[in-house]
Amino acid sequence: MEVDPSPSPPSSRPPPLPGYFDPESSGRREEYRRYRKRMSSSNVSPLLGSSLSKSSEARLLYDGGSIPRRPNAGLLLEDIKQEAQDYSNLEGLDGSRMFSSAKRRASLDGGSASDAAYSSGRQAARQTLKPVKMEDDMYVPHEGETSFTMFASLLDSAIQGLMPFPDVILQFERTCRNASDSIRSAATGKLRVVEDKLMQQKAQLLLDEAASWSLLWCLYGKGNEDLSEELFVPPTTSHQEACRFVAVDLTAQLCLRIVLWLEGLASEALDLEKKVRGSHVGSYLPSSGVWHRTQRYLKRNNNDSTIVKHVDFDAPTREGAQLLPDDKKQDELLLEDIWTLLRAGRLEEASELCRSAGQAWRAATLCPFGGIDMFPSLDALLRNGKSRTLQAIELESGIGRQWRLWKWASYCASEKIAEQDGGCYEMAVYALQCSNLKRVLPICMDWESACWAMARSWLDVQVDLVLSQYQTSRPDGRQLDDDMNGAQNSVGPESWPYHVLDQQPRNITALLQNLHSSDFVHENVSRACREQHRQIEMNLMSGDIAHLLDLLWSWLSPAEEDQNTARPLDDPEMIRFGAHVVLVLRYIFSDEIEDELEEKLVTVGDLIINLYVRYLFSEDQEELVGVYASQLQRDLCINLFVEMMELRLNSSLHTMYKLFLSAVEYLPFSSGDAMVIQWLCFTPPPSIPDFQMITGKLLIRALMHSNTLFREFSLISMRRVPELPAGPHKLLAILAEPLKQKENLISPEDQEVSDNLQEFEDWHEYYSLDATYRNWLKVEMQNAAVSPDMLSAEENDQAVAAAKETLELAFLLLKKDERPWLDAVESSPFEPSQPIFLELHACAMLCLPSGECMLPDATSCTALTSALYSTANEEDVLHRQLKVDVQVSSRDPCCIEVALRCLAAEGDGYGLHEASDGGLLAAIMAAGFKGELSRFQPGVSMAISRLDAWYSDGNGSVESTAAYIIRGLCRRCCLPETILRSMQACISLSAAGNSLDDCDKLIELVGSSESGMLHLFSQQQLQEFLIFERECLISKMELEEEQLSSDS
Repeated sequence: MEVDPSPSPPSSRPPPLPGYFDPESSGRREEYRRYRKRMSSSNVSPLLGSSLSKSSEARLLYDGGSIPRRPNAGLLLEDIKQEAQDYSNLEGLDGSRMFSSAKRRASLDGGSASDAAYSSGRQAARQTLKPVKMEDDMYVPHEGETSFTMFASLLDSAIQGLMPFPDVILQFERTCRNASDSIRSAATGKLRVVEDKLMQQKAQLLLDEAASWSLLWCLYGKGNEDLSEELFVPPTTSHQEACRFVAVDLTAQLCLRIVLWLEGLASEALDLEKKVRGSHVGSYLPSSGVWHRTQRYLKRNNNDSTIVKHVDFDAPTREGAQLLPDDKKQDELLLEDIWTLLRAGRLEEASELCRSAGQAWRAATLCPFGGIDMFPSLDALLRNGKSRTLQAIELESGIGRQWRLWKWASYCASEKIAEQDGGCYEMAVYALQCSNLKRVLPICMDWESACWAMARSWLDVQVDLVLSQYQTSRPDGRQLDDDMNGAQNSVGPESWPYHVLDQQPRNITALLQNLHSSDFVHENVSRACREQHRQIEMNLMSGDIAHLLDLLWSWLSPAEEDQNTARPLDDPEMIRFGAHVVLVLRYIFSDEIEDELEEKLVTVGDLIINLYVRYLFSEDQEELVGVYASQLQRDLCINLFVEMMELRLNSSLHTMYKLFLSAVEYLPFSSGDAMVIQWLCFTPPPSIPDFQMITGKLLIRALMHSNTLFREFSLISMRRVPELPAGPHKLLAILAEPLKQKENLISPEDQEVSDNLQEFEDWHEYYSLDATYRNWLKVEMQNAAVSPDMLSAEENDQAVAAAKETLELAFLLLKKDERPWLDAVESSPFEPSQPIFLELHACAMLCLPSGECMLPDATSCTALTSALYSTANEEDVLHRQLKVDVQVSSRDPCCIEVALRCLAAEGDGYGLHEASDGGLLAAIMAAGFKGELSRFQPGVSMAISRLDAWYSDGNGSVESTAAYIIRGLCRRCCLPETILRSMQACISLSAAGNSLDDCDKLIELVGSSESGMLHLFSQQQLQEFLIFERECLISKMELEEEQLSSDS
């Protein structure tokens, strides 16, 4: 349903924001909100569109065996929770279980293809948040499981992509109904009168909430129904034209959805009444409506002029007489049940009830034209099938003529019954068929019935106006204006529907205002408009989402003089409802939303969610807070977790660990968050069993994750500027102290552990060299800004010392004796007989040579795809089935998602990878990182934010990680840059009169076939290297000339 969600100016000033919430805190907001649409978590490869099979179960912590390679940053966090299950039998200090079952969840910052691939190996079930069945009927909650837990479970499933949000709305409704039924059944006959009344009120409030969820689905979750042309048999009928109009007109579609929603609620109420009381409307004896008592009276005596002389159905109206009181009462009871069934949208049951009561003529007035359902909906169109009854009628009389006659006859009947002071339900039944609203509303004693009558009447009149266009003789414009203003000069069917036009609202706002007015509706209806869920539903109908958010916050916010949000809350159910409405609306409106409403959903929405998180925390539901806190603005989420941890410092170990697991699972980590390592370095209390083993395993996880981050940091810190990249050095500082104790915590004898320790040492060397080079560059730039005559000897010596230190560290890294730096030699686990593919997925930003971000679009993505293809030769593209896919990221419009895929080959996917350069995919991606794509904008490079590679089968299912590709890519980018930086330092030293021996060593190193350095250079890097070499030669020649001149 395309209801305009744009906010209208609220009638009153929005409630004040509490002091603890500052929209501008901790820097500017993220440009792309967390609630934006995520890529599906259904484990689908973007290149193939097929599901990825589950990878083999992996052990997280070191247990004497091997540790699987996991280069994905988000995956390492997931594995922490998985392995926690192995320790669920450890006893806490208070005897309770310390570890809960392992939790699984896709990374909130994820959603990329790589996350989808790796998440396929994670279990989706949890102990605290139970799995959600996808069947039509939701499972019944276990005893003791609260609606709060159920809602959290459903929401978490939707955020992970396991269930569409429209389906989640329906599950929210069903959860409320189930909870209401449970309360009613539990309270029946078991409580005192006052307690029973309170429980019944609570059950009714849950039904009201279920109604609000149902409306939200009808208006915003239900998809648009397309009418297939196959349903239309030419020539079209009035009913088909009515359905076609309602399908395309937004106002009519809104009315239709409101009518179907209210009829659905009434139908649910009938089913509940039948279940609870065992009664059902329409349960009459056959032929109970044929006026037996009046027939017997007429056989004995027919002298009473007030009693009808005949018993045909027109007799009371024709003769102006009445039935016997008993028959009249029986008729009124029958019509009351007919009205109840029509109110619930059960037209067939109402017609069958008439027939079973012996009043087939009344059934014909409800379903004219041979029993065809004339309601303008797709369901009615499908039920009618390709019946030609109406078509045959209208071929003779014209489209809509019989329709107007039926409406006019129903109108006349309702007015005649009202004049004769007949039964109110009979009057309402006929008035409903013709939109005679003033004869319907008197029996609408509740809000739902009045709203239904108005929406149904308005919908029918809109349809009648459209069908009136097919009328051959119509009143002129002046007469129509008079009719619309209430001057009904024409009383025949030709002027229909102008008889009732003045009774209809002009828009949805007018309809809602009529519900408030006691002049139009019963006082119970206008009083119900002040109820909370009725106000929520009216705001949803009008599409005023901004006012709805202000309304919710005005109900939930603490008083201005009491900004303590940790105080006891009066209505936790409404707080829960408000938080979930905000989150559902964020996801539903993620693609099409105005800036004003988007800001309202963030600011006011975060206030409501924050309030709900604090309520859950106050109720000791720490395991649930992460689901909701993770949807807050990033800085607010982290600050909230910090505050909660401080409040739980003196709590039991079990409580603190629940909060720790929730933080690790749900805090908005990204691949650049060094805080992840601090979480992984969490040290369990020494009092628990196997304390040292658990600590060591956590340290191994921290070590593996830091290597993943180091690789990604290295690819975004290639620019030659003096500013030091903070991320990698912060990681080194965090891990420095724990790794001093590594001999006591972990065993380096395991090959996997040894490889990770060695890679960590390699990165430690690299970033030490990087810091030294940037320090030299800073000194060099400061000296260059001063005239050489003004430089002191100390300043010159400082620059020379920094350059020499840079070269010294560079040669230690480039000429390692034992093994090359970041050795990417790896043996493939697959045989050539197996058809294996290699995949590399990256999320990156496009950066201009100036360092500014370039906003991607479809055109630039297409150009980049072509440029990446051009980096490979034609033979590789064809024989290795290379595929390249570049798209704008669905999570961040400033980023692109790049997916590369190719067939494995000998030495690159099969056998031993000896080149240590990452193979074909690394070569293609390196060109993008270096900004050397020949068919793309010159100088534009890719700044990586997430990078993963793996083996997959022909269907795209992940088989194993391929870390050698990422390591080889780092070698392709880092080693040439290190050599160029070293050449830069050599030239600086030569200008200071130092020897050029180091320059000769670098040239020899690059030219040596044993080092394998030459093929790591790109064409532009080689050109730059040759320029540096030329400068070295010139400097050497100048030095030789100076020596000759000095000797002579």
